[in-house]
Amino acid sequence: MIRYLTTTAIMAVAMTTAASAQAEAARIRFDIKPSDTATALNGFARQAGVHLVFPYDAVAGRRVAALHGSFTRDEALHRLIAGQGLVIAEQTASMISLKVAPVETPKEIASTTGADIVVLGQGQSRQVQTVSAKAMEKTTAGSSPLRSLSRLPGVNFDSSDAHGTYEAATQLSIRGFLTDQMGYTLDGVPLGNMQYRNNNGLSINRALLTENNGAATLSQGSGALGTASTSNIGGTVDFTSIDPTARFGVDLEASYGSASSWRTFVRVNSGDLPWGGRLALSYAHDRQGKWKGWGKQVQDQINAKYVQPLGDSVTSTTFLDLIDRREDDYNDTSLARLKTYGWDFDNIPTFALAERLATITQNGGTPPAPYVNADDSVYQGGGVRRDLLAYEKLGYQLSSRLSGFTTGYIHLDKGIGTWADPYDPTPAAYGGSPISVSANRYDIDRKGILSRLTFKAGDHKIEGGVWYEHNAFNQANYLYGLQAGVAPSEFQKFYTNPFHTTYSNQYTTDTVQLDISDTWQATDHLRLNAGVKGVVSTNHAHSIVSTKPIDGSIKAENWFLPTAGVLYTLDGHNELFADYTRNMAAFVASTSSGPFSSSSQAGFNYIRSDLKPEMTNTFEAGYRFHNRDLQLSLTGYYVKFTNRLLASSISATVVGNQNVLQNVGSVSSRGVETAANWRFAPHWSLYGSWAYNDATYDDNVQPLGGAVIATKGKQVVASPKNVGNAELNYDDGTLWGGVTAHYRSARYYSYLNDAVLPGAVNFNLSVGYRFSRLLDVQVNVMNLFDAHYIASTGTAGFVTSDPNGTYTTLQAAAPRQVFATVRAHF
Repeated sequence: MIRYLTTTAIMAVAMTTAASAQAEAARIRFDIKPSDTATALNGFARQAGVHLVFPYDAVAGRRVAALHGSFTRDEALHRLIAGQGLVIAEQTASMISLKVAPVETPKEIASTTGADIVVLGQGQSRQVQTVSAKAMEKTTAGSSPLRSLSRLPGVNFDSSDAHGTYEAATQLSIRGFLTDQMGYTLDGVPLGNMQYRNNNGLSINRALLTENNGAATLSQGSGALGTASTSNIGGTVDFTSIDPTARFGVDLEASYGSASSWRTFVRVNSGDLPWGGRLALSYAHDRQGKWKGWGKQVQDQINAKYVQPLGDSVTSTTFLDLIDRREDDYNDTSLARLKTYGWDFDNIPTFALAERLATITQNGGTPPAPYVNADDSVYQGGGVRRDLLAYEKLGYQLSSRLSGFTTGYIHLDKGIGTWADPYDPTPAAYGGSPISVSANRYDIDRKGILSRLTFKAGDHKIEGGVWYEHNAFNQANYLYGLQAGVAPSEFQKFYTNPFHTTYSNQYTTDTVQLDISDTWQATDHLRLNAGVKGVVSTNHAHSIVSTKPIDGSIKAENWFLPTAGVLYTLDGHNELFADYTRNMAAFVASTSSGPFSSSSQAGFNYIRSDLKPEMTNTFEAGYRFHNRDLQLSLTGYYVKFTNRLLASSISATVVGNQNVLQNVGSVSSRGVETAANWRFAPHWSLYGSWAYNDATYDDNVQPLGGAVIATKGKQVVASPKNVGNAELNYDDGTLWGGVTAHYRSARYYSYLNDAVLPGAVNFNLSVGYRFSRLLDVQVNVMNLFDAHYIASTGTAGFVTSDPNGTYTTLQAAAPRQVFATVRAHF
């Protein structure tokens, strides 16, 4: 770890002194008549094409003069809010939050009062919502930002740990699509599909410290046309990182809670340096204990961000993330095992017992109580991940009408997934234990570049972009020895000297994406947008060691993926929107999934000529309302998911599934999503959302060489039909609190829908007190009423049928847990 951090720290210093950038806003033609301030600001939001959140009460009775002419977004906004008692609290490319100008008092925390927790897509021609950074700050320290997104309509997020950071059991479900069918970006940089055995990216928890999260935007149907992703057929999540501040400051945080979990965090902002740059350096050490069994999740993470203006029209932004994460697994369970062993059953408690059970597994015999079968549990499993993610961004204003940015990025990952294997004993020469360590090794080397231009021509805004990425991914499985009778002092590590190599494969993926679009403000009330993108992703595979080697290539290509949308503004409070998007998912290049997970070279050759990439056609239409106290959103949608890929597994997950992949028809998703955010009294707000999703398979399935499976009309696995949220919040600037409730209806983990998980509701509570602008405390209670329910499902894949509930692919939710956090700001 020391060598790793030393090497990467040297890189951080080098990168901090390099030139990088963020785009300065292009000039926009504004035409705002003299009016009350609220109406003028809403007009600004429409004409600038951004979400704008501001405290209506603070501008009641105020008026602004007319604003006509071409201005940058910042120039226009500053003119409008001059003398209005407002300042910018938070700003991204698509969202601006205003707050009451701070007053220097001992308990000044105006930045948190009056801010919406969710912005319901105002000014967008598609279904989109943004969760504010302030909302994420009120979650348990170190929590995944995905947990904050679960309040949005139609979003069901589950994890077996309270923080939502245990990667093997993190699951997102939206409109019948799961985690790896979504697209994810950080400041525009692709994070891949965020699946656990990732071949092309990393999770947001490893990419960015929780405390450095800015606003996060979810597009349920499709993201922006130029989103850098080859997996976003089910939607897009765009994360942002906060910028360094203009003033010097130090932020300290310490958190402690259930299962002896603790976290420490420090961030230093340089403020404006003599040469005009700003630097923020952050570090966190996080240790989360498991709530059952034994083990922990431990990580050390560093973030650095440096912003440097280069003249009047160019800005440079450099970002660096380094992380070393080690996590012990929660064992998968089944409905039958929950009945037999209870909700707290997990790892085998001692190595001696684990060796005894492994011997019984290999030779037969009767396991000791309480075990029914000798392999109902394992001694240990988990993983280690070391990542370096960095980008360099140059934003430039080429003329009053033409602006753009270029971002280069690199991601290096070294990973291992371990499992105490009771089936393959260690040879005597390697230690002689009846247990060995089965380990999947992963190495990712991604490099890419993104570049976009925006041209303003009267009422038209023309945008175009290019994205290229080269990804080299190595995957291998080894067996390592353990010493008989000696409990491993460190199970999660990078092992050496394997006694057996199961396979070792190399993959490369080259992706090119081009897009162009036009947004036309046809009238004061009508805005139209249309565009098209093309994508080609080519995968190559080479087997180094394998009993069934596969060498070859496969390509996913489509140069006509159109999008179109319309936004009609009825008045300053009401708007209608509709959109259509077509999208394609590239093939996965991996031994565990995708075309190269086929059982043989002959199998791969057989399928690759006919295999088609998955496609979606998404139609949406909706209505939004907003005024000083109320936001409303109502959206209906229809999604046709075609060329669905299904892998028929012929081996166990732990050795890297060997599959036969085929297209098996389509899925139809129809649904309604609604949300409301109501400030019903001073300092009080009530937020709620509800979504109904009918996602069903359109076809029966016949696996290669198998019988027909009657899936037609069955509900999509892991996808609840109903998802609801309710949230009551109070914040008077000193005391704040909130209670949330999340409901998901019944889900299935079998394609025939004979294995059902009952619906469940989970309550969380948070309270905090701000002693001053220098010190605050908060307490979070997760699973307030200590409910027992299944969180993630399909962690070992889904099954055709499981009427007796014996398939081990479930994760139980964490019980009630309490965490306390203290923050100091200097």
